[in-house]
Amino acid sequence: MTSEARKLPQGFGRLWTAQTISSLGDGVTHAALPLIALTLTRDPMALAVVTAAGTLPWLLFGVLGGALVDRWDRRSTMWVADTARAVLLAIPAAAVALDALSIPLLAAVAFLLGLGGLFFDTAASAFLPDLLQRDPALLERANSRLRGAQTAMSGFAGPPAGSALLSLGRAVPLLADAVSFLLSALLVRSLPAMPRPVAQARESLLRQARAGASHVFHDRVLLGLALRPAVGNVAFMAVETVLALFAHERLGVDAYGFGLLLTAEATGGLLGAGLASHLGRRLGTGTALTCTAAVEGLAILGLATTSAPFVAALALAVCGAGMGATMVLGPSLRQAIVPAGLMGRVASTSRMLAMCAAPLGAFLGGWLATAYDIRTPFYAAAGLLLTMTAVTASMTSNSRVEAALRAAAATPAHDPALKGEETPEDPTRESAPAVNERTMS
Repeated sequence: MTSEARKLPQGFGRLWTAQTISSLGDGVTHAALPLIALTLTRDPMALAVVTAAGTLPWLLFGVLGGALVDRWDRRSTMWVADTARAVLLAIPAAAVALDALSIPLLAAVAFLLGLGGLFFDTAASAFLPDLLQRDPALLERANSRLRGAQTAMSGFAGPPAGSALLSLGRAVPLLADAVSFLLSALLVRSLPAMPRPVAQARESLLRQARAGASHVFHDRVLLGLALRPAVGNVAFMAVETVLALFAHERLGVDAYGFGLLLTAEATGGLLGAGLASHLGRRLGTGTALTCTAAVEGLAILGLATTSAPFVAALALAVCGAGMGATMVLGPSLRQAIVPAGLMGRVASTSRMLAMCAAPLGAFLGGWLATAYDIRTPFYAAAGLLLTMTAVTASMTSNSRVEAALRAAAATPAHDPALKGEETPEDPTRESAPAVNERTMS
């Protein structure tokens, strides 16, 4: 049967349900945790520590975490990570009951939740292509559904639910998220076991981590896929940092109007995720990725030039649609072409680059708005996105993507990377030029 005619396996339904429930819990905690911290202190730096603590695991352990996931059973990693996060959330809930809650405790919980998320997300990215037998069309459909559910739950349903639950008590949203993790763990535990490559030779964890990072930097398609979220995060964080101030000063909207702007962006993200597979089939995955990146840059440019709230909402919706489609097409392609034994390390390397870029973008946006005016970060972000589009267009062209897919289909089950051997040069792949690490971040 063709990929278009085949149905997603039953196991995917359980994985989708697990991630949907978990995303709802994430949205609850995402809204509730800063508000809980606000009941303890009004110090902006203390609040920033709680927020930043959740991202630190990706910065500190991203590549090493991927190497560990490639050593472990992916299904077990997912349900153990979710179970651990459920138990972890019981600690601050108990601290609330004992009147012992503190900012250091919340920061530690946020850090450990982020660490659990690192292992779960990396393992899920590696498990999905095994479940779908690396079928590119099925991967696009599956990632579209996963992305849509994640946006709906963590972006729409979760935050207002978290705020509502907080009104019942500070421990209530934490316990609700703990229950979501337990349900997710039970569903993941019921998934079919997938065979995984077994290492034939012992290697150090650092060497395996370097092999995963090297695979990204020496493959033009994978490097192009990694550059998009990395540069994109610099641009989007530069915008997000000053978006509330821009909405107040230039658009003249209040807090309610600002919420509607964010809703418009999330709505566009849902639409883009739903259309991603269609765009990939009509334009080819490479061309579709180039077009969505260009749309994001042009939408930000339009946002910078308007003072009309409706036009701004439309620009954010278009930008969100481009982002939603990109975040389906890019990971789906990566999952289809990366060897099973390297999947965790490649996925975590790409995610780490994106996470490292976020603080840089936030600093850039704040500095440009202070040194020039409130619109400058938007112009800079649009310039970065359009430049990135031009640079990566040839790296992820349709011809390169098709060659990478053919090479992946022809790759034997033997994975030399697991034996500590050098991966032979792929004739369909060109070496990437040397890239400055600061540029990649």
